[in-house]
Formats: sequence, C-alpha cells, structure tokens
Amino acid sequence: MNISYSEPLVKGFNRMKKSLFQPFLLSKWINVGFTAFLAGLADCGGGSGGGGNSNIGNKVQHFDWNEFYNFPSLAQDWLVEHPFWFALIIAALLFLVVIALIITWVSSRGKFMFLQNVVKNEEEIVRPWNEYRKEGNSLFWWQFIYGWIVLLIFVLLAVYGFGVAKNIHNGVLPEVSKVSFIIGFVVTIIALLIVFGYISLFLNDFIVPIMFKYRISTTKAWSKFLSLTLSNPGAFIVYGLFVFILTVAVVILVLVAALATCCIGLILLMIPFINAVVLLPISYTYRAFSVEFLAQFGNDFDLINDTGEVQII
Repeated sequence: MNISYSEPLVKGFNRMKKSLFQPFLLSKWINVGFTAFLAGLADCGGGSGGGGNSNIGNKVQHFDWNEFYNFPSLAQDWLVEHPFWFALIIAALLFLVVIALIITWVSSRGKFMFLQNVVKNEEEIVRPWNEYRKEGNSLFWWQFIYGWIVLLIFVLLAVYGFGVAKNIHNGVLPEVSKVSFIIGFVVTIIALLIVFGYISLFLNDFIVPIMFKYRISTTKAWSKFLSLTLSNPGAFIVYGLFVFILTVAVVILVLVAALATCCIGLILLMIPFINAVVLLPISYTYRAFSVEFLAQFGNDFDLINDTGEVQII
C-alpha cells in the first residue's frame, strides 16, 4: 500500500478553503471555531520562558543540597504542625482536579462536535453535542483512567529518581553506577514521553474518527486501530514524525506572523476563544488532514465518503 503524507495534507487544506472561504461567513467561523475551542480545551498548555544569568553557576555551586534532599521530611513535619494549611492545600488540589475533569469532559464531547463540522462541512453546535454524548463520555472515561496511569508512572519514577539521586549525593553509589543511572533515567524519560506522545496523537487523530464512524467505545476503537497499526507500523510512526515537523513549522510561522503585528497578534493568541477562531484554518486543516490520511487505508476507515459528499481533490 502506497501511503502518502503530502496528499492528505493538500486535501485537508483544500477542504478548509472550501468550507471557510468559499464563501467566507463570519457566523460559520465563530460556530466552528467554538467547537474547535471545545475540542482543544484539554490539550491547551501554558507557555514558559526563562533567561540566562551569569550568577547561575554560583547559585548552583552554593546550593544547599542537604536541605533539598531533606525537603520531603521537612514538608511532612510542617504539614503535621499546620493542619489548617494542610486541609487548605488538599482542598485546593481537589478543586483543581475537579476543574481538570470538567474541562476534559467538555473537551471529549467537543472533539466529536468539531470532527462532525469538518467532515460534513457544517457549523452545528447543539445537535452534535447531544448526538455524540455516548462516545464523548466513553472518551472522557478512557482519558480519565489513562491520565491517572500516566501520572502514577511519573510520580513513581520521580520518587525512585529522587531516592537514587539522594544516595548519589551521600556517596552511597559508586561512580560507575552514577553514570549508568543518569543515562538510564534520561533515556527512560525520553522513551516514556515518546510513547505517551504517540498515544495522545493517535487518540485524537485516529481513535476519535473511528469512534465517530462506527459509533463505538474508545476501547473498541483502539482494538480496530491496533489491528490496522500492526499491519502498517511504519506508516504511523512516520506520521508522528511528520506531524511533529509540521507542528514546529506552523508554530514558527504563527509566532513570526504575530510578532509582525507588533505583538498585537500575540495578545490575541493569549485569549483562548479568540485564539481558536483566529487559528481556525490551521486546526481545521489539521483535523481534515488526519481524516484524509486515515481514509487511505480503505473504506473501513473513510469518513469523508460516508457523508455522500464528493471528495475534494
């Protein structure tokens, strides 16, 4: 099977042009942009930045590592001595967890709303919200369980790494073990990030469309997708690399364009809903690209021709 990456991207771009610019309707942009906003709620991440400082080396050199490694026990003692603050911290954490769950639940339903608007060239909000309730809830629960598993893995890894690093600091481990641990720990972190990155990518790009087409649960959709992946493993590995390079290129272009507006564009991009509407051509093309790519694997994975539309060339 000859799998293309550029052709589905071109088809996705043409689908975006036809839907958003032929003709251009502001009301449609707002409605579809709203579903794109909901779909991406759980995928949003905060930016971060930092700067160099000539005193960093001195700060590291004079850093009190003993105090750092004793921090867990010190924190435990402080929490025991201050029960009010302990209860307040727990309440704040629970509040953040509830907010995160609500965002994930809404986003799970929004992914199907946005996908329907892209596949069927619509601007619906209420109907797909109700129609894909079952699939949206299934996706939410799958992400809920998966999210806690990922969190547990990284917490255990952090605890293990902290313990070994403390032994290294105290001179318990020999020099060779130090090097082996550092290399192994870094490789493990990178490997886990790659694996979890691919799972998240496949979940959004392929599992959601398969659920949409067959109206099945997330677990059943994974079963169908894994059967396909085992037959074409290289195609999907390369897909991930292609999306990564494409994303980097798009981010650079968006930042350049935003800076060209004397940072006014950056301010607009910091407003979530406005961000979704302004960048709708990008998210629309990307959503259509994944659907077009999946359609290459036969009618069983073709969402476009299910609608009765003539496929855009």
